[in-house]
Amino acid sequence: MKDTKEMLRIVGIILLGLFVLVVGVPLVFAAAGVIVVTTVGVIGMVVKLAVLLIKVAVTLAIIYLILAGVRALLK
Repeated sequence: MKDTKEMLRIVGIILLGLFVLVVGVPLVFAAAGVIVVTTVGVIGMVVKLAVLLIKVAVTLAIIYLILAGVRALLK
């Protein structure tokens, strides 16, 4: 069981690294004003998807905090 946890941890770290490379690097280039011409469609789509996922996560976090606050007030 311990080996499975370690394996999942390593896979998670690798996936996080790939996400940072695929999303972070184009965002840094865009912020610096450098235009990446190669595969702009794919990179642009991935960046838009990442921004959408961040918006969904923030919305869910806000809803959770509101529900937790209401629950605390009712106790």
